[in-house]
Amino acid sequence: MSDTPENKEGARDYRDTLFLPKTDFPMRAGLPKKEPEWLQRWDDIKLYERQREESKGRPQFVLHDGPPYANGHIHIGTAMNKILKDFVVRSRQMAGYDAPYVPGWDCHGLPIEWKVEEAYRAKGQNKNDIPINEFRAECRAFADKWLDVQREEFKRLGVNGEWDRPYTTMAFEAEAVIVEEFLKFATSGMLYRGSKPVMWSPVEQTALAEAEVEYRDHVSPTIWVKFPVVNGPEAVVDADIIIWTTTPWTIPANKAISYADDIAYGLYEVTAVDDSDFQPWAAPGDRLLVADKLWDEVAAAAKITGSTRIQDVDPSGLECAHPFRDYQPDEAHGHWNYAVPLLEGDHVTDDAGTGFVHTAPGHGQEDYAVWRAHGHHEIPQTVGPDGRFYDSVPLFGGDEIIRTEGKKTGQFGRANDNIIKALIEAGRLLARGRMEHSYPHSWRSKAPVLFRNTEQWFIALDDEHGLRETALEAIGATKWTPKQAENRITAMVEDRPDWLISRQRAWGVPLTLFVHKDNGQYLRDPDVNERILDAVRAGGADAWFDTSPAEFLGDAYNATEWEKVTDILDVWFDSGSTHAFVLKPWGLKWPADLYLEGSDQHRGWFQSSLLESSGTRGRAPYDAVLTHGFVMDGEGRKMSKSLGNVIAPEEVAKQYGAEILRVWVAFSDFTDDLRIGPEIIQSAADSYRKLRNTLRYLIGGLDGFEQSERVARDEMPALDRWVLHRLSELDETVREAYAAYDYKRAFSALFNFCTIDLSAFYLDVRKDALYCDPLDSVRRRACRTVMDAVFDRLSAWLAPLMPFTMEEVWLSRFPSEDDSVHLRLFPETPDGWRDEALAEDWKLLRRMRRVVTGALEVERREKRIGASLEAAPTVHIADKAYLDAIERQRGEAGADAFLADLFITSQAKLSEKAAPEEAWRDPEETADIAVVPGKAEGVKCQRSWKYFDPSTAEPDYPDITPRDAEAVREWDAAHG
Repeated sequence: MSDTPENKEGARDYRDTLFLPKTDFPMRAGLPKKEPEWLQRWDDIKLYERQREESKGRPQFVLHDGPPYANGHIHIGTAMNKILKDFVVRSRQMAGYDAPYVPGWDCHGLPIEWKVEEAYRAKGQNKNDIPINEFRAECRAFADKWLDVQREEFKRLGVNGEWDRPYTTMAFEAEAVIVEEFLKFATSGMLYRGSKPVMWSPVEQTALAEAEVEYRDHVSPTIWVKFPVVNGPEAVVDADIIIWTTTPWTIPANKAISYADDIAYGLYEVTAVDDSDFQPWAAPGDRLLVADKLWDEVAAAAKITGSTRIQDVDPSGLECAHPFRDYQPDEAHGHWNYAVPLLEGDHVTDDAGTGFVHTAPGHGQEDYAVWRAHGHHEIPQTVGPDGRFYDSVPLFGGDEIIRTEGKKTGQFGRANDNIIKALIEAGRLLARGRMEHSYPHSWRSKAPVLFRNTEQWFIALDDEHGLRETALEAIGATKWTPKQAENRITAMVEDRPDWLISRQRAWGVPLTLFVHKDNGQYLRDPDVNERILDAVRAGGADAWFDTSPAEFLGDAYNATEWEKVTDILDVWFDSGSTHAFVLKPWGLKWPADLYLEGSDQHRGWFQSSLLESSGTRGRAPYDAVLTHGFVMDGEGRKMSKSLGNVIAPEEVAKQYGAEILRVWVAFSDFTDDLRIGPEIIQSAADSYRKLRNTLRYLIGGLDGFEQSERVARDEMPALDRWVLHRLSELDETVREAYAAYDYKRAFSALFNFCTIDLSAFYLDVRKDALYCDPLDSVRRRACRTVMDAVFDRLSAWLAPLMPFTMEEVWLSRFPSEDDSVHLRLFPETPDGWRDEALAEDWKLLRRMRRVVTGALEVERREKRIGASLEAAPTVHIADKAYLDAIERQRGEAGADAFLADLFITSQAKLSEKAAPEEAWRDPEETADIAVVPGKAEGVKCQRSWKYFDPSTAEPDYPDITPRDAEAVREWDAAHG
């Protein structure tokens, strides 16, 4: 029926007698305007503080916030991360926990320092010319500024937390704890200074951690180089071993060639070459050593058209000369006059290249490892921090590998070309080419990085302390969601090198060490350490640079004999220590229940926290880790300004409201990469609108509801008891989904319940009773009792996901100056509401209803009826299960009347006879149900629009049904 009956001329207008929904709750949300008002209200009533106060004594649930960098506006991925965390905290709070949330920021490190450097460069200044603590003050001010900006942006998303007292890694007390945690490693002996190749950014002139590196497509020159064999069996002496590399600039640092003992190698003699286009560098008579599997590829690259395989070759024990040994010896001064041994290495394959790997131990982790494994310790130093060859490198001294100045900053310099040219002149180049491949770049400057041998500080993973083993055990003791995340971080920890923790930067926490100038040993003195900690607690990490060494060292040491280390700690050590200066100091439990970040943090914060805590406390600082994917555009592409597909969260909030972003997150599978675009946002807005309309209807339908109206479950009609059963099912589903962080499951279950079970079914069927039944009828009171139970639960269950709207919903029905839906717990649902047998019956009845509805849609389309109340279908049912369900659920009503209410028709007939051939059947539903549509008989009720037999009408109300007459009589009496 429509909400407003027609009014025939001369007849009474019954519209005033209908019990239509009444509410001021607006259909249009106006979220962009209203959300800031709700945020202000939560501040005014001190919502977060009241939650903490009212939660005292409950078990604590702690999500420890991973700190974003305070260096710019938040983006859609950061917004999604914070919204997910808010889902966790709010749902745990309402599930009966004390769930505090302390947001935090990472304020040290390269991302912030780089921005400050850019400002200096724009003014023509060099940061090295600025006093260090003046520069550090600029970094602190920059981080402070963006922290405030981001705080407001996060709050705008509806994220609830201790925003007035967040943690920051640059707070003095935090810097002091970071120093304290670092000194624990130093005191234990896990810290050491070593010289090995690390990823180095020439543009930023600092070592980088793997987490600070991104891999981007890059076109590199490829070269095949001839190393002459100078020591070995007579057959191979003077033959050339061929190596292949994409980094020609590493050739001057070559010290060895690696091979694999499970690869078949052969000695090949060139018999013909293709010189039709140019004179190749190979010539008939050349003898070349290559992996058999790769010979054809090598020959093709070198324009070799004919060859003879002479014999098998065992590379073990062979020695070669460096390709530059005899090149311009006067200028090179014998620099490369050393033997190049063949070393067996596990990293060598015959998948590509030549089966031999050029080995420069100063420029690669595998090169370094195989060199050291064979007893060699000297590591050549060829490349300086500025990406140039040291002047001491003959022929190439000063050549740029990576440009660090001018318009071409970050591009490769002339070193590659000069080395290739020299190889050609030396007669040592066999072939050259170009290849596009994935190459490491600095995440901040976007410039390529190099593996470069430098002296750095490391935390050992495999010494007697067994940090790697402890960390792997901790991974196994942690619950990972999704499950494959455990395999990912396990592989990373198993394969990672020792933890490089030093950086050559200015902004951060220093390595607070003194190293003896004579023996290179660092000082481990508890009294000195305590003086350092006292100074940092009082003045922050700046105190390390402000205070003279003598003040720290005291009378026990001669300050002139000690070097004060000025390197900065890896920023991942800072964030990996957050558990130490946030959890217990804020009164939170340790370890945390949960860490939640993007999947990239398996090599970042998850791992640094794991290593830091395993080293200082013997276990992970978390019991569980939850990871999410990245946010792509609507077509699955990475967002970028150049593509014009970036969606800023503040723009969505301005146009639609932050609640729509939250709905988008709620209906997405966040464990995989998420997509967002205009159509997806609109879909989220449409879903929101449907939920809002359902809740609005509940509020309106419950206008004036009083406790005296309540009907006990056992006195309710079957349909209403079915809704209580569904609430019982939903209670279990929602609680389980929230506990498992499966917000998509929770949201989908609630959305489907609202749109399918409620709007399209229950409320549709009960609309007639709600509007037209007498106020005191059991059916109407039962409906309102059920609607109250639905409202009570929906407003709570949806509150973690849609906090703005559920606050509006709750206070629209229960106005209060200081109450909040977010002070509630999820309502308990009585066990007695569950009724599986009833639910099975209603599966059959709803299926039957769908068939009838389908038949009536055909009648509407053919213009044979208008509204469904004009119909009187005959339903032919052959399956006894349906007949039994009708009999059990119809209550005191006759089967025909029960079905008419169910179908929202004026009349209906149930027939067990075989259906006629012309009866309508739904091909997608059971074939045991067939419908013969018919027109309703009688006259149209002027109040409810139902057709009825006029002979049954009461004399005082001849134009309405007896049911409607009872309701109107009641209304007339109440209104005089």
